Amino acid sequence: MATDTPQDVSMESSPPAPPANNEPMYGGYSRFEIELEFVQSLANPFYLNHLASQKLLTQPSFVAYLAYLQYWAKPPYLKYLIYPGPTLKHLELLQQERFRQDIMSPDLVQKLVEDEMKAAVQWHRE
Repeated sequence: MATDTPQDVSMESSPPAPPANNEPMYGGYSRFEIELEFVQSLANPFYLNHLASQKLLTQPSFVAYLAYLQYWAKPPYLKYLIYPGPTLKHLELLQQERFRQDIMSPDLVQKLVEDEMKAAVQWHRE
C-alpha cells in the first residue's frame, strides 16, 4: 500500500501508519502528513464551500475518499487532530449527500462559523 498516491486511495485501502522515518514521500511529505493536513482543513466551513463550488463534492471518487478518511475519528489518529470537534463533525456531515449540496449556501457556511465560535466560547467558560 505504501506506493499509493493520495488520489489512488479508495475506501478499501488501509489508513497510513502514523509518522515513521522510512515512509515514502510525495512532494516532500508523507501520505500521513498529506491526509492529516487535508482532513484538518475540513474544519473550515469556507473551505467546504470552496470544495462544493469546485464540484468536488459531487464526484464519486472524492466522496469515496471522504468516506475513507473517517479513520481519523479513531485512535491512534484522533490525537493528531488540532481541532477534532469541527474536523470530525464536518467529516461526518460530508458523508451525507444533502449536506454536500447544502454547503454551497453562504447562509449554511455562516451558520457553521457562528456555531463554531459559540462552541469555542462555551468551551472556554467551562
